Amino acid sequence: MGKSYDRIDDRLRAFIEAQPVFFTATAPLAADGTVNLSPKGLKGSLAVLDDHTVAYLDFAGSNAETVAHLRENGRITLMWCAWQGPPTVLRVHGTGEAVFRDDPRFPELLAHFPDIEPGDHGLRAIVVVTARTVRDACGYAVPYMSYESDRELHGKRFSRDDDDSLSAYFAKKDHIATSIDGLPGVPLPLPPVAR
Repeated sequence: MGKSYDRIDDRLRAFIEAQPVFFTATAPLAADGTVNLSPKGLKGSLAVLDDHTVAYLDFAGSNAETVAHLRENGRITLMWCAWQGPPTVLRVHGTGEAVFRDDPRFPELLAHFPDIEPGDHGLRAIVVVTARTVRDACGYAVPYMSYESDRELHGKRFSRDDDDSLSAYFAKKDHIATSIDGLPGVPLPLPPVAR
């Protein structure tokens, strides 16, 4: 059934890059804290950087739980499911960091996402995940589903914003600067993009 790997080899990389959606799971350290599970999509918003590192673009949304949990403890699991082909579930268990827009590493990381126009989606950070364990599972109960296309709503909504209007939008939301459990989230106003 399940097998563990010490790295993301070419076969696993191809599987990851072929999936149109993945999920992130994080939690605060507090025993009564809110566990967060988020779906992620948009073709080209995830990149396998090397055998132990995956990164994805953190876009505008209605909360920032993943970022807040990473800032507190760094624990994260990413998961992909095969919706077509052989039944497979793949998880990367590791540590993550939200690299914010004013970080000197930001431009170099952003270069790994040439197919995404970040201004169209309210880019807040790049989440970099270092794999501790890579593990697959059978996925026998995962249904077949077909990918039609990315939704255009996110890009249409956030492409109208500049940094000031995006910061104002985030400031109105309860859980962008601070998580549901009161942890620091995305710094506001949004820092400028490092050059």
